Amino acid sequence: MTATQPLGTPIPADVPQPAPGATPPRTPLIARAAAEMVGTAALVAIVVGSGIQATQLTQDVALQLLANSTATVFGLGVLIALLGPVSGAHFNPAVTLAEWWNSRRGGAGVTACELAVYVPSQIAGAIAGAILANAMFGEPLVKWSTHDRSAGNLLLGEVVATAGLILLIFGLAKTDRLRFAPVAVASYIGAAYWFTSSTSFANPAVTIGRAFTDTFAGIAPSSVPGFIAVQLIGAVAGLGLVAVIFMRGKTDSKTPSA
Repeated sequence: MTATQPLGTPIPADVPQPAPGATPPRTPLIARAAAEMVGTAALVAIVVGSGIQATQLTQDVALQLLANSTATVFGLGVLIALLGPVSGAHFNPAVTLAEWWNSRRGGAGVTACELAVYVPSQIAGAIAGAILANAMFGEPLVKWSTHDRSAGNLLLGEVVATAGLILLIFGLAKTDRLRFAPVAVASYIGAAYWFTSSTSFANPAVTIGRAFTDTFAGIAPSSVPGFIAVQLIGAVAGLGLVAVIFMRGKTDSKTPSA
């Protein structure tokens, strides 16, 4: 703001503004990578830790899932609000890949170089988060899960969960409402815990991390490739829905003005 621009003066329309969903400018890549790693680690620690806590407090599976989903909703919302201004708060290779795909022709979003940094950071963070949760509750630091999740109906649930997540995030970006992401994304994941058969992993990094714990939130390593494959299919489906639902109308240049 200059001395000649009074408080509250609208910014001229010709002044470039950051595109919705764009990675914040001038944030060093190492800071963004750290935010993605820490954020994904915290998310997995919340998911796994709350699952362990729930099973220690009750044998009612419905209450266990309720406790697990509630902790995830609040934790995810806080993490997005905190780290979103730094890295965009992806915490999810499917989201990062979808943003890269959207920006590959010069639009706002992550570059190929940033993609190559974000995804390993997210995976490393997810593994670290599972190990941390195991440590906090006195479980073996690494114990491969025996929870098989290879059934076809569970894989379908992951397609639906991931497609819905991508539709939500990029739909918010298309309509310039990303400010609602902390509440909207967390609420969607909380709902998807209950309406999808897979309890909505919807995240390849989190899926890998949860293989490192043989607890309530775990997934057997043999089920991981199938989950990741259908999550990527869901991401493609989600982008397709975004393209159809939020397509821009064309102005008819032949129509006379009023």
